Amino acid sequence: MLSLDDYQPITLEDKPIFDKHYEKYPPTISDNLFTTLISWKEYANFCYTILDKNLLIMGEIENKIYLRPPSGKINKNVFDQVIKLAKKQENAYSLSLIDKQTKGWMESNYKGIELIPRRDYFDYVYLSKDLAELVGSEYSKIRNRLNKFKRNFSYTVEEINKENMSEVREFLKRWCLWRDCESDPILENEKKAILYSARHFFDLGLSGIAMKVHDSIEAISMYEKMNSDTVVVHYEKGSPDYDGIYKAINQEVAKIVQKNFKYINRESDMGVPGLRKAKMSYRPHHMVEVFALNKDSI
Repeated sequence: MLSLDDYQPITLEDKPIFDKHYEKYPPTISDNLFTTLISWKEYANFCYTILDKNLLIMGEIENKIYLRPPSGKINKNVFDQVIKLAKKQENAYSLSLIDKQTKGWMESNYKGIELIPRRDYFDYVYLSKDLAELVGSEYSKIRNRLNKFKRNFSYTVEEINKENMSEVREFLKRWCLWRDCESDPILENEKKAILYSARHFFDLGLSGIAMKVHDSIEAISMYEKMNSDTVVVHYEKGSPDYDGIYKAINQEVAKIVQKNFKYINRESDMGVPGLRKAKMSYRPHHMVEVFALNKDSI
């Protein structure tokens, strides 16, 4: 029977295991990507195990266990074990990040089960073409700020590579000083995650661009392929000295990725009001809904 002891801490050396599994079972939720798990490991103590060819993920935040549903060919025996383990945990949402398709299967196979929407963790997914072209009245405010930025500042865009990586890291440190990351637990953990991703940028197979104003990097974006038609943008950071720079780098990424990917997943808003407003302003094509198990319902 599955136990917490069966899970082992995720390490960078485990990436080939995740890559091989996700080739067959591509992730639909950004939080399940290996880059997300390994970069935020210090915050959430992510662990994993393989059971009957299913990938199982677990996190621990503030001494509360968070299990995720199995990834792989649906196997009721594996689900039974994960659910039984989740019921033993004190955390109300001990089984979470359940996508809509899995929700439907669980409701068909477990009588009376209750799965609760977790809006703060819905992924925002956009048409790449929409973000690249910004056509229509709904994007008028964004276009106005973007055009103002382009009038006021000349900039260049370059791919993040080994030659400019040290400058990218220096920019990220400056960004954390601007945002006073150490004053906010979420920002402090995001700082650790993004600096980890930057240090292991090439090991993780990430892509990205840097935007230079006056020959200095003032914005960056890091992203990767999520599945056959979607890229996920993990980080997008810009200098507060250049109003509209976030609009500019957002568009530049979309121009690049629209050649090969229909969709851009820009992750969740984590319940942060300002972030939610910004993400909604770009008119998502759809949301990737996620749910949590009410363990008292089963």
